[in-house]
Amino acid sequence: MKNPAASFGVNTYPYIFDGSAADTVAPLADQGYGGVELMFFPGHLWPAELDASGLRSLRDLCEQRLRLVAVNMPNVDMNIAAAAAEMRSYTLDLLTKFVRCAGELGAGGIIVGPGKANPLFPMPRDRMISYFYRALDALAPLAGQIGTRLFIENMPFAFLPNAESLMKAVDGYGDDSIRVIYDVANAHFIGEAPTDGLRRVRDRLSLVHFFRYHPAELQARSPGVRRCPAGGHCIGHERDRNHRAADAGSHFAQAGFRHRR
Repeated sequence: MKNPAASFGVNTYPYIFDGSAADTVAPLADQGYGGVELMFFPGHLWPAELDASGLRSLRDLCEQRLRLVAVNMPNVDMNIAAAAAEMRSYTLDLLTKFVRCAGELGAGGIIVGPGKANPLFPMPRDRMISYFYRALDALAPLAGQIGTRLFIENMPFAFLPNAESLMKAVDGYGDDSIRVIYDVANAHFIGEAPTDGLRRVRDRLSLVHFFRYHPAELQARSPGVRRCPAGGHCIGHERDRNHRAADAGSHFAQAGFRHRR
């Protein structure tokens, strides 16, 4: 019988403090997973810490052991829609390095957050949209040139937190190469029904994150620490423990998606 885990991928966020991405890939492959989403983080995966040889070695490892579905980043120290031009420039410079790194690694895509607003007194949305689009003007052509794609994510702390606002902004930009990654836990966090969100993003959907937790744990644990991405379908994952995918599958079925063998 085929190992069910082979259809799913794992995000390396829980392992960023334990060692490099290269140290993480092989043990996850040994657990039977079919893909991995590597997190950019200093000491784990960081462009300035990897030369051409290191990138080639990591790419070879993923090609041999565990398919590199995408690369991601915590998005805590970055903001492409910031009020300050200096912050936008800093963020775009980092993202450019990340996109180039994604291409060198052969990643299927790179996950990008649309930017964060000040929750106390946010800038006008039109201005934030314009800053977001300026970043896409630089990143989308670069991603196409090096053979990867941009995946824009619904994030609770972003200024486009739900499926509707995210899709309106991405569709409004008018580039069909830009895709969407839908995070089910992020949707739940803001009170969006995942089935509704999945229906709304389906035309651009390339990746789904699932994160299993009990609501009472949310304040004590970091959202996203146990996320698990995969191309199209996903299973919840935490260190040394697997969860059933029944709930995940039901969300897809209710949203009109069908399993493909």
